[in-house]
Amino acid sequence: MTIAQRLLFTLLILLLGSNTQAGADSFEDEEPLMPDEAFMLSTKVINANTIRAEWKIADKYYLYRDKFKFVSETESIQPGTPSFPKGKIKEDEFFGKMETYNKHVAIDIPITRTSAANTLSMKITSQGCADIGLCYPPQTKTVTFNLPPLASAETAANTTSNSGGFSPLNALKNLGSSLGLIDSDDDFLHPDQAFTFSAEAINGNTLRVRWDIADKVYLYQDKFKFELKEANGITLGTPVLPEGKKKIDESFGEMMVYYHDVDIDIPLERTNLDATDVILVVKYQGCADAGFCYPPLTKEMPVSLPAGSATAAAAGANTDTNDASLSEQDRIADSLASGNTLLTLLTFFGFGLLLAFTPCVFPMIPILSSIIVGQGKSITTRRAFIMSLVYVLAMALTYTVAGIAAGAFGQNLQVAFQNPWILGSFAAVFVALSFSMFGFYELQMPSFIQNKLTSASNRQQGGTLTGVAIMGLLSALIVGPCVAAPLAGALIYIGQTGDMVLGGMALFALSMGMGAPLLAIGASAGKLLPKAGAWMDTIKAVFGVMMLAVAVWMLERIIPVGMAMMLWGTLMIGSAIYMGALDPVGEGSGWRKLWKGLGVVLLIYGALQLFGAAAGGKDTLQPLHGLAMGGGGSGGVAMGNMHHGGEMVFKRFKGLAELEREVAAASAAGKSVMVDFYADWCVSCKEMEKYTFSDAGVQKALANTVLLQADVTADDDIDKALMKEFGIFGPPSILFFGVDGKERRSYRVVGFVKADPFREHVEKALR
Repeated sequence: MTIAQRLLFTLLILLLGSNTQAGADSFEDEEPLMPDEAFMLSTKVINANTIRAEWKIADKYYLYRDKFKFVSETESIQPGTPSFPKGKIKEDEFFGKMETYNKHVAIDIPITRTSAANTLSMKITSQGCADIGLCYPPQTKTVTFNLPPLASAETAANTTSNSGGFSPLNALKNLGSSLGLIDSDDDFLHPDQAFTFSAEAINGNTLRVRWDIADKVYLYQDKFKFELKEANGITLGTPVLPEGKKKIDESFGEMMVYYHDVDIDIPLERTNLDATDVILVVKYQGCADAGFCYPPLTKEMPVSLPAGSATAAAAGANTDTNDASLSEQDRIADSLASGNTLLTLLTFFGFGLLLAFTPCVFPMIPILSSIIVGQGKSITTRRAFIMSLVYVLAMALTYTVAGIAAGAFGQNLQVAFQNPWILGSFAAVFVALSFSMFGFYELQMPSFIQNKLTSASNRQQGGTLTGVAIMGLLSALIVGPCVAAPLAGALIYIGQTGDMVLGGMALFALSMGMGAPLLAIGASAGKLLPKAGAWMDTIKAVFGVMMLAVAVWMLERIIPVGMAMMLWGTLMIGSAIYMGALDPVGEGSGWRKLWKGLGVVLLIYGALQLFGAAAGGKDTLQPLHGLAMGGGGSGGVAMGNMHHGGEMVFKRFKGLAELEREVAAASAAGKSVMVDFYADWCVSCKEMEKYTFSDAGVQKALANTVLLQADVTADDDIDKALMKEFGIFGPPSILFFGVDGKERRSYRVVGFVKADPFREHVEKALR
């Protein structure tokens, strides 16, 4: 198009659009596209009786459905009723409510041929507008189609008797009329008129196909078949077929059929999540009530897919789409979406009770107990319960908010708090609290603050409800960062649906279940603790030791194993001396002798810890493990990029690219892969190493499996990207890949699992 033509066209558009000030204003900033640029037409021949017209529509432009016209200039070939896909209803300023098409539209036009002519000349008319308020004049193009010859029986069936040749469709009609079975005034419809087909993308993960079925004809339910062409990384799931109507068919017996219309949704399983175009191929067959059955029909329909999202059925790379079952955390996520709300909340409360005594939660018991004991001799049952409730509510609210954030943004806030400075500071707080238990000093807020808040909080000496709430908040963020299946399920649900209300309620119920034992223990402290005398000082000292133990337990996440062994040994020896392990037995009471005996045991075990640390031991539970053979113990030893976990040697990798390379290499060697997401601060990860990976049965089940480990201790950008790729919120999480290199998603493991059930799980995952 010349410059003069472009200027003339722009002037015409401005004149046509001058009715709307918005349109005129918009052109000051943006020049409108020429019609051929805004609406790019292409055509093709589908078969001897069907042609297709397609338009690629520019962004911010649209075409009207009812403005299309298809007029044949070839007398012996006439178009039938076009097959329009479903459009979008738009409130048009000039025409009212109109059905329109954006981005892309493909229209199939059936043709009736009454001669052997193989060339069709057709005028194709369309009209559209721009979002800025301008409407283009109707655009008409003349297109020539070179048609294949009418040679097959199927194409012959679609011709009319006007050609003078034989038509099976008309012959059947004439026979039926002569026998009185068919009204001679009835005509069998062309297949494309009997069954008007359309397809569209509901979202990036679902296709919807639709047939508008004419009166007195029907489609068979079991004759539908679907496949995709030109769809790299996208496959079809199981179609969702609506309930049909039972019909006794003379040829096939009892069949399920559809009258009037039918919508079928087809889920997509995607590893390619980018927006893309695919071609949907559908096969179907139907009949007329009058007794005529159409031959099987095949249609191809281009569909533009928006960007997809990772779902429970297709999340992460290399998902195994053949797995019919779901992993435990995915089943929990699905139950949130489909279950009764009250039953769901009760279920999550039960999950919380089960998690209450796991290593990631159990340390909260001595924390809360120590706070209550620190209140002194005047603590009452009511006061103890209130403090416990404040601690648990603060913990539950924090857990809920952190969980919602993790589900919505894919970032686990608890993981961010597993920082050496934060953990070290929190451990120092516990050391300070323990020293106050031993009577070195009393921890109190400044007196002028106490005086102002006394009436409001009714605080006891040594602590406030505000301080208890802060401790509950920090405990939720720092003490228990490991992920379990119920928590992962709730986070998956929030991430998939965005339903933060139900997801948050489930997390709160889970947290309250975890806190229920804390309420019971805290409330009982007011009754069980002695009110006066030396006993109270002894109990406070015991809880002081427990606070020091919590501090060491937290520091274990960030310090070498040898140093942790030295700290445990020092704590045990100091406690043993306090218990009188080195004092003469004398003529004391039986309780004193028992106390001394326990002190001697602690003294010996503490000495073994120090000896093991000095000799290079690497296991705090078994300080001499591996020393007899001159080894350094295997649990937790890293050599190069190899990590020995419970006698199983893992190869460590960093990032998605390395993982894909290792999985491909294993697949080429005919081996399966197990990927362990591990962190030094994850207590359950170390449980897996000590109690599960050390089992001979587990090791045998993984004999032909490449063991990979993603160390996400640093929680840097590479670690976050890797976990986000697989929809993982934190360790411990274990993935399995088959010899084909595809992940067996339904066999994912989240949280600690004992040896025997884990062995059985591995055998199923890698069979």
